[in-house]
Amino acid sequence: MKNKTSIQGSWASRWIFILAATGSAVGLGNIWKFPYITGENGGGAFVLVYLVCILLVGIPIMMAEVFIGRRARKNPINALTDVAEESGSAKSWGLIGLMGMLSGVLIFSFYSVVGGWVLHYIKVMLTGEMNGISSDDAGAAFGALLADPATLLGWHTLFSIMTVVVVAAGINKGIETATRIMMPALFVLLILLLGYAMTTGGFAQGWNFMFEFDFSKLTWNAALIALGHSFFTLSLGMGTIMAYGSYMTKEASIGKTVLAIGALDTLVALVAGLAIFPIIFSNGMDPAAGPGLMFISLPVAFGQMPFGQLFGVLFFVLVGVAAWTSAISLLEPTVAFLVERFKMKRITASISLGIVVWGLGIACLGSFNFMSDVTLFGKNTFDFLDYITANIMLPLGGIMIALFAGWKVKDKFAQDELNLPSAVFKLWNFSMKFTAPIAVALVLYFLINPMK
Repeated sequence: MKNKTSIQGSWASRWIFILAATGSAVGLGNIWKFPYITGENGGGAFVLVYLVCILLVGIPIMMAEVFIGRRARKNPINALTDVAEESGSAKSWGLIGLMGMLSGVLIFSFYSVVGGWVLHYIKVMLTGEMNGISSDDAGAAFGALLADPATLLGWHTLFSIMTVVVVAAGINKGIETATRIMMPALFVLLILLLGYAMTTGGFAQGWNFMFEFDFSKLTWNAALIALGHSFFTLSLGMGTIMAYGSYMTKEASIGKTVLAIGALDTLVALVAGLAIFPIIFSNGMDPAAGPGLMFISLPVAFGQMPFGQLFGVLFFVLVGVAAWTSAISLLEPTVAFLVERFKMKRITASISLGIVVWGLGIACLGSFNFMSDVTLFGKNTFDFLDYITANIMLPLGGIMIALFAGWKVKDKFAQDELNLPSAVFKLWNFSMKFTAPIAVALVLYFLINPMK
């Protein structure tokens, strides 16, 4: 292709791209969802199935997104359009990028609200409001937060501004600088919390919960959960990885880079579980509390433990960093599109998009209070946007990217970017043509029609 560099800039090194993409992948789900589903679905046996799914589905689709972005050096819509045209296919494949970018914008609108909850709990832990609190009082405090639109609006606004400021500063001064600071900080916080968890007396129980091999729990449903999470955990289907790939240098190996991202993402999720569940078990709490685990159970646990206030603050800072790095990646593809297609200045594009998603976020936070009676297909705004993005748009985008890369992109163009050994390329190509789209189609089907 004629355009060999992105007008947005490029990553300073391969490792910066790895950290940025890992930051995108590591989010709120890694901190509580993955450890919990691991424990509930066979522990170590589930982890093995999950890793197989990562290798067969997640990694191949991620490689496709990266090479499409890098080959075109443009935003997801233009990248897909250009690569399709180069391969003699219809330009309408660019619509996959449009759906992905729309998914990112819609996800940010409610993700920012949850990010606001996390910021609120950093403040709550700092002030010691949770010290010695009971579970009932902690539940009431969380309920009171959800019922207070003014407080939710303040934190949602702050989280939105934090994200827009980084994106507006650009690839090198914004996202790259933030990545250099936040990702090492995330790893340090994880290690500190893991060390603390090892002193609680519940570490062995937490380890067994997550890693004890229990093949009796490896049901068909457990395999579907592993398959689904292997797709969602890598931020696939929303254009983020494609946009980040467009800033990747030609010399960097896509295969090795994507494997490193998958490994780091999984490692963070597992270590987070080992840091959280010993605290839960040592306080006799339920590890299956879902979102309540983060905002009710853990604050109570920290409030009753030695040095709990300090480590409670560190925990919510960790969660805040994870949420922030993910949120940045949700806005980047659309900002890149606005800059490239409409020649907008990056700061103007970032602020304009920030205002739009901030407004959508108000409708989402209103789902818990002043707009609680407003429903779409029986769901409030927050739950509807969560459902339509996670259950329909992202998996559909993943299927289409796999089919596009496997059936429409000429092999010589894909191999030029991936630079894989012949046998490995054939395996990747087979995955794109058959394994990945069929697997993600299964996820899509069972998300819409859950097993009973």
